[in-house]
Amino acid sequence: MPCSNRGSLFALSTFAASALLLASCTQGGQAPAPAGQPPEANTAPAPPAIPQHDPATAPVERAAPPTLRAVVLGEFEPANAVAKSATGVLTIADGGIEGANGASFTTERVALVNGDDRFTADARFADAMMIEPRQQVELRHVIEETPPTDAPGQALCGTLKTGHLAIARVMDGDVEVVKMLALSGQGLPAASSTDVALCGMAEYRGKPTT
Repeated sequence: MPCSNRGSLFALSTFAASALLLASCTQGGQAPAPAGQPPEANTAPAPPAIPQHDPATAPVERAAPPTLRAVVLGEFEPANAVAKSATGVLTIADGGIEGANGASFTTERVALVNGDDRFTADARFADAMMIEPRQQVELRHVIEETPPTDAPGQALCGTLKTGHLAIARVMDGDVEVVKMLALSGQGLPAASSTDVALCGMAEYRGKPTT
């Protein structure tokens, strides 16, 4: 056979082998992307969002208002004429005040003030109750009142309804002295009050502490 024919056959054999090898590689792998189209991106799912703290939506915790404590509790003997006629022996409890003569007051605490505070524009607790300006005074609103059984006219404010009672405790040696100021009118006793009036001041004494 001539040499030129042998060269042609060799070239054809080499081309056929290359074509078979290319076909087997194409079948075993992924098909190439069409021309002009970018390959598909292999993207992972986005991580979940991290929750953010929003102070505006957080619950607001507020401190409870302070509890008003009684300045004095217990049983006391009348120590002036007003106390003897208006109540007799007096018992002071958290929710009310009772006299041995049938007088009673259902009360609620509304404030703790000082002797220097005013219950009207021109009247101080210290002057009306004869106490020190810095002395603490418990102010109670009278919700319901019952006058003395045998002498209703001897009530602390007479025929008027008692609006508030101001109570102070001082010491006379080893004896507790309770001073109770009765005020008429339904407004809160203060310098700006317009319907508050002084009725009277009852004084009581406890038993010696020794």
